[in-house]
Amino acid sequence: MQTKEVHYSDYLRLDQILNAQVMESELQGAPAHDEMLFIIIHQAYELWFKQILFEIDSIAEIMGREIINDNSPELQTVVHRLGRIDTILKVAVHQIDILETMTPMDFLDFRDFLRPASGFQSWQFKITEAKLGLRFPERFGQEYYISQLRPEHITLIKSVEGKPSLLDLVNEWLERMPFFEQPEYWTGYEPLFPASGNKHPFWSDYSAIYASSLVEGETANRQPFENLFFGEESPTERRLSAKACRAALFIMLYRGYPLLQAPFRLLNNLLEIDEQLSTWRFRHVNMVTRMIGMRTGTGGSSGRGYLQGALDKHYIFREVAALSSYLIERRRLPRLSKELEERLGF
Repeated sequence: MQTKEVHYSDYLRLDQILNAQVMESELQGAPAHDEMLFIIIHQAYELWFKQILFEIDSIAEIMGREIINDNSPELQTVVHRLGRIDTILKVAVHQIDILETMTPMDFLDFRDFLRPASGFQSWQFKITEAKLGLRFPERFGQEYYISQLRPEHITLIKSVEGKPSLLDLVNEWLERMPFFEQPEYWTGYEPLFPASGNKHPFWSDYSAIYASSLVEGETANRQPFENLFFGEESPTERRLSAKACRAALFIMLYRGYPLLQAPFRLLNNLLEIDEQLSTWRFRHVNMVTRMIGMRTGTGGSSGRGYLQGALDKHYIFREVAALSSYLIERRRLPRLSKELEERLGF
C-alpha cells in the first residue's frame, strides 16, 4: 500500500531535468538561441538510448535461458520489446527533423564553443551497438572509436564487448530449434529428390528446388547457398552458424504456422532495428553535410567521412537480411509431414 503522496514534479525530478540545459555560448558571453534546441535534442537522444539499453538487457535475460518455449509469454515479451526498440529508433530518426530547423549559420553561432565535445563521445550509443551485436573488428574507424571517451566509459564498453550480444543469443536460440533433431516429426515426409550427401531429406529437397529456381545471372548463388547453410566457417568469419541459418530460413518459409509466427516476428524486428539504425545514420550524414559541409567534426573525426563509413559498414543483422536471397515461392515449398504440421499448430 502506498504510504506517501507522489507529486508529478518530484516523481520526474523536473527540477534536475529542466535545469540541466547550460548553454556554453551564454557562458562565453555570446548567447546563441539555437544552442538550447541542440542541447535538448541530444539529451533526449541519451534518454532514449538509456531506455533501449534497458529493453536490450531484459530481452537478453530471457534469450539467455536454456529453454524458451516458442509458444510462450516469454517469447511474446521478447517480440514486443524488440518492437518497442524499433519504435524508439523511429522517434530518434524523426528528431532529426526538429534539429534541421536549425540552419548552418545558426549552428555556427555556437559550434566552436563545443570543442572537443562530440556525439562521437556518446558511450551509451556505442554500448547499444555492442549489446546488439556490433563487434570491434566490424567497426569503422577502429583507431579512434574510443579515443575521445573517458577511462570509465572505455572500461564499461570493453566489459560489454566481452559478453554475449543479442545476436549471439539469437544464434544460440536458433540452434536449439528441435524440428530437424527429432525423427518422429519426419516419419510421413515424402522426399521429392534423392538424398544429397549428409543433408536432411527436407534440405536435400530444398537445395534442389532452390537451384532450379535460379535464373540466368543468379547461378553464382549456388555456392554461397551451400556455404551459408551447410558450411562450417569459424565463428570469427560468420555470426550465425549454418545450423542457425537453416532454422531462421525454415521460420521464414513456414511462418504461416502458428508456432512459427512469434519467431518470425522476432527475426523481422531485428531487421527493422537494423533498418532504423541505418536510416538514422543516413539522415545524420545528410544533416552533417548540410550543416558543416566537408569540415571536421568538433570531436576531431572526419565528420561526414566517418559517418558515411559507419553507414556503409555497421549492419548488425546482415546475415538475417541475407536470407531473403535464398527464399523460394510458397507454391514450390516442400510439403511438411502430417506429424510436423500438427506440431507447428496450436
